[in-house]
Parts: sequence; structure tokens; C-alpha cells
Amino acid sequence: MTKKTNALTEAEWQVIQVVWDNEPCAAPEVQEKLQHNRGWSYSTVKTMMDRMTTKGFLKTRRMRNLILYQSAIKKSEAQRREIMTTIKRAFNGALTPMMQFLLDNNQLSKKQIKQLEEMLKNKNAHQKKTETISSL
Repeated sequence: MTKKTNALTEAEWQVIQVVWDNEPCAAPEVQEKLQHNRGWSYSTVKTMMDRMTTKGFLKTRRMRNLILYQSAIKKSEAQRREIMTTIKRAFNGALTPMMQFLLDNNQLSKKQIKQLEEMLKNKNAHQKKTETISSL
């Protein structure tokens, strides 16, 4: 029985990113890829991956005597959960203060500002189109 929790820990993020890039993969492969950055032993990685399976982030399948892991959650879903948790915690769930904070505390190039403006313009156009269709 798997139990989905909302948030991946920092260490779990590192593991699942390796899994997303190499799935399906075995624990030794993940440990090898993380060895350079983290220096984790095989048993540490295997234990973490088993816990992530219990938490519902990974799923397994046996291929003879090898256990292969693959993600049980899409990268975009994990990113969405992470961002929403941060917004809820730091900004009481409000997007506008979060955006204002990011704008006030980051040096944005003219190109980045233009990209943000374009995203907002596209979102606004899409929303108007959706509202028009639903009013028919």
C-alpha cells in the first residue's frame, strides 16, 4: 500500500531527478550517478528509494533478481506540489505577493521582463477565450 505525501525532501529530489532521467533504473545506477555529488552508499540510496516507493513517489517492478524503479509522479506534478507548498507556507497561498516578492528581490534582465510580459499576455488571451467559449 502506498501513501502519497505532498513534499519530497531535498535528498528525495536528487534521487527522483536521476530516476526521471534514467527510468526505469536500478538502485546501483542511481547510487553511481549520485556518488559524485553526495557520496551516498548503496544502502543509503536503496533505503531512500524504498521509502520513496512507500510514499508513492516511485514504483517498482522486478525483472528476474533486479528491482527496477520508475517514477510514480510526473516531474510537472512534483514541481507544482513543491511550488504550491512554498506559496502556502510563505505567502498564505497568495500568488500576487509571491510575484511581487520575486520581482523586488531579483535582478531581471529586459529579456526576462519581456518574457514574463509575454506569458501574462498569453495567459490573459487564453483566459478570455475560455470565458467566451463557456458563456456560449
